[in-house]
Amino acid sequence: MASNSLLQKQITAHVTKLKKCSLCPKMISPVVTGRPVVSPVMLIGQAPGPKEGFFGQPFAWTAGKTMFKWFSSIGIEEEDFRNRAFMAAVCRCFPGKNPKGGDRVPDDKEIANCSRWLNEEIDLLKPKLIITVGKLAICQFLEVSTLDKIIGRKLEIKRGNLDIDLIPLPHPSGASTWHRMEPGQTLLKKALNLLKHHEAWQSLL
Repeated sequence: MASNSLLQKQITAHVTKLKKCSLCPKMISPVVTGRPVVSPVMLIGQAPGPKEGFFGQPFAWTAGKTMFKWFSSIGIEEEDFRNRAFMAAVCRCFPGKNPKGGDRVPDDKEIANCSRWLNEEIDLLKPKLIITVGKLAICQFLEVSTLDKIIGRKLEIKRGNLDIDLIPLPHPSGASTWHRMEPGQTLLKKALNLLKHHEAWQSLL
């Protein structure tokens, strides 16, 4: 593995290059991504909402407030998390609104375009723990029918000869009631407890 100083330079250069990406004509700039942090923990969201571009960071609005409350309950505050974990996403630009309501789901080509950035980040950082937030993010690694089959579990994914723990979380969107109703409430508590006791999570504290 590269030395920490070399890796820091590599991930900083990667993020700088990523912010100039304009591969997807339907996506709305700017590119939104986390800080160039060398970390054993990666958080992977779905795509930024309409507010994140203005604030210049992922999970900067309502869903983020909920997610960071979850994280505060297991020992880390928002600013510390942003400084100590690498925050990524399936797609890094706002997809725009769906005429039928809500945000548009990125199409397969957009996801494929952005996956090159995500793959490079995983290859560079070699994380010990990946936290996927929301079904679109979870589905990049696992086959998922319903959230109740997957939330509350620690799973292992292989990447070459690297074993990575994956702990999925539901999306903290205010439009979703899943995490506020059973079995979602109980399964979310199980997932957060798994995070709390994971060695990589503990290293952030």
